[in-house]
Amino acid sequence: MDWATSKDYITYAGTQLGWASVPPGSRTSTYSNPEYQKAAADFAKQTLDSIASVDPTHPGVAAQQWNGIQYVGIPEFADLGTKVSAEITAAIAGQESVADALKKAQGYAQAVGQTYQ
Repeated sequence: MDWATSKDYITYAGTQLGWASVPPGSRTSTYSNPEYQKAAADFAKQTLDSIASVDPTHPGVAAQQWNGIQYVGIPEFADLGTKVSAEITAAIAGQESVADALKKAQGYAQAVGQTYQ
């Protein structure tokens, strides 16, 4: 995933796809880029503030049995993230409906979950 969060990729995505298409939250330095600030004015501050306010020792409203955020310690987690991201990307690009993307993503997650029952 290094390539997807590198400064070079962020610059490429911004110049080729538009600065509002840059993956939010991937690099702090992106938020100081004037072109990104202009294109993402409606959501950049809220995204950065949300990331900054996360407390990994208390990841939910109710007490949790774990510490940390957005990571599950199973081998399939990274692949699941990749598959779900691809569905979200397809929906954003208009290649499939949001409902279809969510249904497929849920199916991927359920398949992984079945492994651990």
